Amino acid sequence: MNAWQLRRAVQTLRSGGVVAYPTEAVYGLGCDPWNEHAIVRLLAIKGRSLDKGLILIAASHDQLAPLLRPEATLDMAQVLKSWPGPTTWLLPAARHVPDWLTGGSGCIAVRVTAHPLAAKLCRGFAGALVSTSANRSGRPAARSALKARRTLGAEVDYFLTGPTGGAARPTEIRDVRDGRVLRTG
Repeated sequence: MNAWQLRRAVQTLRSGGVVAYPTEAVYGLGCDPWNEHAIVRLLAIKGRSLDKGLILIAASHDQLAPLLRPEATLDMAQVLKSWPGPTTWLLPAARHVPDWLTGGSGCIAVRVTAHPLAAKLCRGFAGALVSTSANRSGRPAARSALKARRTLGAEVDYFLTGPTGGAARPTEIRDVRDGRVLRTG
């Protein structure tokens, strides 16, 4: 990956496009979390319902803080110890966070990514990004750019190529409110 490819991916995101990119375990699909049209397109590509909510990734906690309820910071010690890393946390969402991100639950799934290229993408975009696996719902997630391209083809606006982080499974998801593991990593 060179600087030109990263700039092209960021430009695609800013113009409302959908980008495929490597994450800790699989290729992800991302878009601007505030662009409803981009969200609808991403969900149509996956064949996924709007009511499930979406995971957001960021390069730092600062990029996620505006999405969180201020009182959520009281529970942040264990969260911050796990970041950057392969743990996604379900945290209370700020009131202005749209239902298309929370699935109407009032909570948002967020992670400070440990994947260098995904983090560069977030820094270039200057904010958090949607991060969902690059696959059709119910099908295996793509573990390479080639597999993502074969599966999703022209529906994705840009493929940012690079290796995944090598994790065997998608990231663990935990609920900060009670510590429950919702998905094992």
